[in-house]
Amino acid sequence: MDRVSSFDEPLKKLLGGATAKVMAEHLDLHTVGDLLHHYPRRYEERGKLTALADLPLDEHVTVVAQVADARILMFNNGRGKRLEVTLTDGSGRLQLVFFGHGVHKPHKELLPGRQAMFAGKVSVFNRKMQLAHPTYQLLDASDADEATEAVDAFAGRLLPIYPACKQLDSWRIAKAVDAVLPSAQDAVDPLPASLREGRGFTPLPDALLKVHRPQTKADIEDARARLKWDEAFVLQVALARRRYADTQLPAAARRPVADGLLDAFDAKLPFTLTEGQEKVSKEIFDDLATEHPMHRLLQGEVGSGKTMVALRAMLTVVDAGGQAAMLAPTEVLAQQHHRSITEMMGELAEGGMLGGSDRGTKVVLLTGSMGMAARRQALLDLVTGEAGIVIGTHALIEDKVQFHDLGLVVVDEQHRFGVEQRDALRSKGKQPPHLLVMTATPIPRTVAMTVFGDLETSVLDQLPAGRSPIASHVVPAKDKPHFLSRAWERVREEVENGHQAYVVCPRIGDDAEEAEGKGGKKAKAKKAAPEEDPDKRPPLAVLEIADELRKGALAGLSVEVLHGRMHPDDKDDVMRRFAAGDVDVLVATTVIEVGVNVPNATAMVIMDADRFGVSQLHQLRGRVGRGSAPGLCLLVSEAHEASPARARLSAVAATLDGFELSRIDLEQRREGDVLGQAQSGVRSSLRMLTVIDDEEVIAAAREEAVAVVAADPELEHLPELRTVLAALLDKDREEYLDKG
Repeated sequence: MDRVSSFDEPLKKLLGGATAKVMAEHLDLHTVGDLLHHYPRRYEERGKLTALADLPLDEHVTVVAQVADARILMFNNGRGKRLEVTLTDGSGRLQLVFFGHGVHKPHKELLPGRQAMFAGKVSVFNRKMQLAHPTYQLLDASDADEATEAVDAFAGRLLPIYPACKQLDSWRIAKAVDAVLPSAQDAVDPLPASLREGRGFTPLPDALLKVHRPQTKADIEDARARLKWDEAFVLQVALARRRYADTQLPAAARRPVADGLLDAFDAKLPFTLTEGQEKVSKEIFDDLATEHPMHRLLQGEVGSGKTMVALRAMLTVVDAGGQAAMLAPTEVLAQQHHRSITEMMGELAEGGMLGGSDRGTKVVLLTGSMGMAARRQALLDLVTGEAGIVIGTHALIEDKVQFHDLGLVVVDEQHRFGVEQRDALRSKGKQPPHLLVMTATPIPRTVAMTVFGDLETSVLDQLPAGRSPIASHVVPAKDKPHFLSRAWERVREEVENGHQAYVVCPRIGDDAEEAEGKGGKKAKAKKAAPEEDPDKRPPLAVLEIADELRKGALAGLSVEVLHGRMHPDDKDDVMRRFAAGDVDVLVATTVIEVGVNVPNATAMVIMDADRFGVSQLHQLRGRVGRGSAPGLCLLVSEAHEASPARARLSAVAATLDGFELSRIDLEQRREGDVLGQAQSGVRSSLRMLTVIDDEEVIAAAREEAVAVVAADPELEHLPELRTVLAALLDKDREEYLDKG
C-alpha cells in the first residue's frame, strides 16, 4: 500500500457498511484519513468524574459519573414504567430517564456505586438537567470477561472523548479509531524538514498516535502543538500561493492625475479626512499604481467613512481613464450608495449633462428590477465609457453587462464573490481589475489571516468628527414590562425633539412568509400561546408590531414599514420619505442593517434582540448616532436573566468597540460559523486550530508560508506539502477559499 492510499481507503472496508454509513452521514467522515483527523474533544482521567455542573444544554455530551440511586416509577395507572437514575460527581447531579421496555437492562446494571460512561443530549425537565435514554458503557462491569476488557481499555489511561452524534457514541468512535490507527504510520508529513526540526516538532505519525491514545498529558500537548501547526501552515501556504498567483496577473496601473476628478472632489469636501482615512487611502493608491491587481480588504467600524475612501479610489481610477464598479448585496443598499455618492459628488457626477462639471463623469445605477429603458441607457453608458462609476447588485455580473475599461471593483459588505463571479467580473476588464472588499463587521486579526488570508488588510478604526456616542440598554420585557412601556415613551420623546427612530423585528409577518414557514411547510407557530417559553413563540413580526404601535404606544406618529418582500419602488419611496424626515418611525427587518444613512434617526428599538447575532446587533446599532445628536439603542428581550442570550446582549450594551464584540462573538460561536458549514457548505479543514486562541501559531505559520512560497512558488522541492495541499484543496475547499 503506498503512502497516500491508506489514508484514502474508504472506511467501509475496515469498519463495515453500517458504521461507515453513520460516520459519512452524521460526522462527514469517509476515509481512514478523515477518521484519523477526527480528534478527541477532551480526555477523561480514569477515576476522575466530570463536572456535571457545567453541562451545556441541547448538546450531545459524554460524561463519566457514578450512580447515586436508581428507582422505577409507575405512571398511567400502572400501565407505564419509568426508570430514574441519579448520577453524581461532587460538582452536581444529573438525572437519567428510561421508559417502557428500555428500563430492564439499565435497571439491572446501573446500581448505586457503579461508574460508567454515559452519552446523550442534555435537556431540562422540571428544572432538572437530564439525559433521556442515554447510551452507556460500564467502567466496572460485573461480568468477569467484560471487566477484564473494560479494565484493559480504560485502567490508568486517559480516556479520549470524541465529538459524537446520537447515532454513534464516543466510545464506538474510539473503537473505530483503534481499527485505523496502524495507518497513522503512512501519514504524509507536510512540514518541510528544516521547519519541523527547527521548531522541534513531534513526527506526524507519532502526533496522531499521541492525540488518539495518549499515555500522559504531555503526549496530548505535544500532539496538539504539532497538529495545530500543520493546519495553520497548510492553510497559510494555500493562501500565500493564491496571493502569489494574483501578483503574477497583469493589471493596468491606475495612478492619480493632477487637477483631475479626485482633486476637484477633495477641494469641495466640507471637512478634512481623518488620519485613518488618509493612511488607508495611501495604501490603496499605492496598490492601484502597480501593474498587478490590488486585492485589499478594508475593514472599518460602522460609520468610519469607508464609502468615502472607496469613492476616492474610484475617482482615481476614473482619472486614469478606467471605470469603477461597486457591488452591493441588496437593492436597498445599492440605491442608498448611488444616492449618497451622487450627493457627495454633486455636479462632478453629472459628466456630459447640462450643468455638469467638465471634469465630471456619469454615475449610473444597475439593479435587477430597473425598468427596461433605464437599464438600456445604463448598459449603453457603461460600454461607451460615458459612465465612469456604476453601482449595482449581482446584476452587474450578467453577460449582457459590458464595460469600456473596467479598472476597479469595490465589493461592499464582505459578500465575497465566488470564483465564478470573480472570473466573470475579471473577464469584463481588458486586464484583471483591481479589487477592494469592504466590511463593517470588525474581524479579529486571526480571522482576517485565515478567512480573508488572500487579501491584504487595511483597518479604519477612527470615527470621523461629528459622530455621536450611542447609549445601549437591555430592556427585559418579560421580567419588567414597565421597562418596555418606558422604551416607547423614549421613542416618542425623540420624535418630539425633532428626531426619528427605527424599530427592528426578526420577521416580516406577511402571508407569504406564513405559508412558507420552515422547510416550506405551513407555519403553525403563530398559534403558540403568548405565555409559553419565548423560544417556542414565533419571532415578533414587522407588520404586527407596526400595527400595534400605530394603535397603541405610538398612536398619532407617522409609522411606516420596510422589509425585503416589498416592491423595490415602494422600498425606495419609504427610504426617501424617512430620509427626508416625513416618517417618524420606521419598523423594519434587517434590510436596514448595512449602509442605511439617516443622520436624523437617533433611536432604535430591537425587538427579540436575542434572536440576532452579536455582530448583527452591532451593525444595526450603527444606524443611529450618525448625526450630531446622541444615539440610543434599546435591546428588547424576553430571555431569562441568567441565559447565555442575555449575557450576549449585555456584552453588546457594554461596549461600542466592534473589534471587542467580534472577539466575544467568535468565542461564543467558536469557528463553526466563521470557517465551517455556515459559509462554505463543506466541513472546515480546521479541526485542532481555534482561530480565537491560536493567534501566535497562525501569525508564525503565515510568516513561514510566505517564505516557503516566495522561495518555491510551485513547491517543486516539497512534494509532501504539495500532496497534502491537493488533499485539502479538493474542489469544494478550493471554492470555499475563493468565497471566503
